[in-house]
Amino acid sequence: MKNTVVIVGLTAAAIALLWFLSTNPLSSLLPANMDNGRPADISSIKSFRDCEQAGFPVRESYPRQCALPDGRVYAEEIVVEPTYKNASADMIRIDNPHPGGVVGKEFVVTGDARGSWFFEASFPIDIVGENGNIIGGSFATAEGEWMTTDFVSFKSEIIDLPSAYTGPAWLVLKKDNPSGLPENDASVWVPIVVEY
Repeated sequence: MKNTVVIVGLTAAAIALLWFLSTNPLSSLLPANMDNGRPADISSIKSFRDCEQAGFPVRESYPRQCALPDGRVYAEEIVVEPTYKNASADMIRIDNPHPGGVVGKEFVVTGDARGSWFFEASFPIDIVGENGNIIGGSFATAEGEWMTTDFVSFKSEIIDLPSAYTGPAWLVLKKDNPSGLPENDASVWVPIVVEY
């Protein structure tokens, strides 16, 4: 008899719960400013971090991207620094592409370098794939008088990469070294991502 009373009580409780849920959606049980754990007002979301913390979907791309229901997409900002070899930021500065930047199969490099970085107004550029192989190259040309110790603006020829390559790579700007002596070598390695 005792078991029958317990079973009848549990059955009645289950029926009452099912009736309550059918007449009151689960979203009504959430605080008024929440929708499945996410803020109902998404106008305050202004960055990848805001979007991710609010619980919206994050795409596993590079860089990662967070999508909002209104169509806005925020990319994760990845702070990376160039690697200088026998050089420094006081010798060469790159304006485009930025370290960690996404580039296409064709792009141009711009920046400023001290006159000593050039020989006959140019210096070589290599693109090195993640396996260490050179996948492309070009050269940059001074856009002013290069026989100076001051900074001179430069611009590369269009760098044209193989259509099959996508992924991380290194943009390598080399000091022109007509002597061929290893102690005169200098370079800056800038991480980039080839995507389109």
